[in-house]
Amino acid sequence: MRFKWSGMLQGIHPHQNKNTAKTAIVKLSGFETVSIPLNMQIGPGCESLVKKGDQVEIGQKIGEALGAWSVPVHASISGTVKSVKKEILSDGTHVEYVNIESDGQETVSAEVRPPEVHDRADFVAAVRASGLVGLGGAAFPTHIKMQPPPGKTLDTLIINAAECEPYITSDHRICLEYPRQIIKGIMLTCHYLNIPEAVIALEDNKRDIVSVLQAEIDQVKGTPDYPGQGISIRVLPTQYPTGAEKVLIRLINGRVVPEGALPADVGVLVQNVGTIRYIAEYFETGMPLVTKIVTIDGSAVSKPANLEVPIGAAIAEVVERSGGCKLEPAKVIMGGPMMGVAIDDLSRPILKHNNAILMLDEKDATLPQEIACISCGRCSRACPMLLMPTVLDMAARIQDCDKLNQYHVMNCIECGCCTYVCPSKRYLLQNIRIGKTIVRQASKS
Repeated sequence: MRFKWSGMLQGIHPHQNKNTAKTAIVKLSGFETVSIPLNMQIGPGCESLVKKGDQVEIGQKIGEALGAWSVPVHASISGTVKSVKKEILSDGTHVEYVNIESDGQETVSAEVRPPEVHDRADFVAAVRASGLVGLGGAAFPTHIKMQPPPGKTLDTLIINAAECEPYITSDHRICLEYPRQIIKGIMLTCHYLNIPEAVIALEDNKRDIVSVLQAEIDQVKGTPDYPGQGISIRVLPTQYPTGAEKVLIRLINGRVVPEGALPADVGVLVQNVGTIRYIAEYFETGMPLVTKIVTIDGSAVSKPANLEVPIGAAIAEVVERSGGCKLEPAKVIMGGPMMGVAIDDLSRPILKHNNAILMLDEKDATLPQEIACISCGRCSRACPMLLMPTVLDMAARIQDCDKLNQYHVMNCIECGCCTYVCPSKRYLLQNIRIGKTIVRQASKS
């Protein structure tokens, strides 16, 4: 049974700060070193295929996938492996890193060649072999999303170009600069997964995308691989968190993804626009995922930019080559200000799913002190998942697992709307995340 949504969606309207919307993507190369983690996804990572002293080339597989959910990792520069050792990832976990020193040649591996694909199984296998994970920030393995549970069929492909987080414009620029690849990626996905309809979803602060993508759609209408029910563009009101997967599904076709379920359970496949663009490029060139397009911005940054950089490049070097900082950064966020992760070391690398680096000055970085809840209800009115954040917050603080489950803590998408609107500046999201960890741990015991 599919549940239908019939009501207004809740959310917030933070300052957009889309400072780089008109800033074209610049590709940076010539990095002397990269440090590539062998786990950049949800699920188990990879086992190293290289050792200290090995020579590697761009696109060469350096990490072998462990388990069905894993995807391989590839070298983003050519050169010498200086070390393979465990280091801290941006989320605090310890994973193996392959550290490579460039030889300055940027030699492409002979392994790089377009895949041969004849059917659905070949297509899914090729997507996995490319090392692709969701490029919008979640890092969910793309090949897993393409395999619905037994008895389920996919009838709608939603391309997520909403990009509702403040500051970030990398997807916006991808739409403007790579429209042909986006439409090609949609057609490949619909053809091999037998999905009859595709919808490109974007917010109305990006209307310049519409004519660019529509022109490409018009060129391919009637061709053999064009989806039977077509490719359409849906312009949605600008509101955060429109781009959240479950929210977007409700907005596009009114379906509600049940707690603990995936979009495939309601017949929908959601792909970030950068992900779908990359699928087309991989099938044309055979180059696995070795670069990432990121937005560099924030109040401490001298020159906000959209850059394409090798995966594994140090954040400090990327920022410096984009123009550096005009003020001392007090906080650095990997991702957007609402759902991103604060990092404490600028030597950390750019990851596959990293869509932005924000450098904030002292004024923007300082968190206000929380005070007592005044029971105003603003957090509940803002929550797009219709939860009660104050109840979940208190339950997490006292580690009440039963209450966390009773009030559906696992349905929280961690968008941060509750914290944003709270007049008491309660650390609602932070504690709800802790609450989710409590529930996960309890389920394992």
